Amino acid sequence: MATAKRWREFEEDGITHSVAHHLAAIHDLRDRHGYARVSDVARYLGITRGSASLTLKALREKGYVQEDQNKFLSLSDTGHRIVHTVLARREIVRSFLKDVLRIEAQQADADACKVEHLLSVEAGENLCRFVEFLQSDAPVARRFLEEYWRSKDAR
Repeated sequence: MATAKRWREFEEDGITHSVAHHLAAIHDLRDRHGYARVSDVARYLGITRGSASLTLKALREKGYVQEDQNKFLSLSDTGHRIVHTVLARREIVRSFLKDVLRIEAQQADADACKVEHLLSVEAGENLCRFVEFLQSDAPVARRFLEEYWRSKDAR
């Protein structure tokens, strides 16, 4: 189970909410525009350039971020692995909130971002398995969700 493995790796790295957001910002900016600079990351995150610069300096020292001679930022292999782990964790929580609990998509996204950093490895792995089961084609999973929501809607 790839998602559960990523969940465990994320916790072992000790990545904070702020670090995850900085790395994800670089990832997203490079995908959208082909480049990322400190000022771009600051603007993306809605923080000061100085604050972004301090965090990015620490991330370069840890080997998660690289900066070329033109001041363009990129993620190292480790940085990429962390970003993909963060995105996987966020997606499983978002999926649970939106698809299982029927939370509106925008709220599910916001809540998933908050919750992904708070769950233990065990809770995360079990949530992954539970969501995968509920989203499978197994008749028992479909029946479970249908009966659950029918009982809720009847109240």
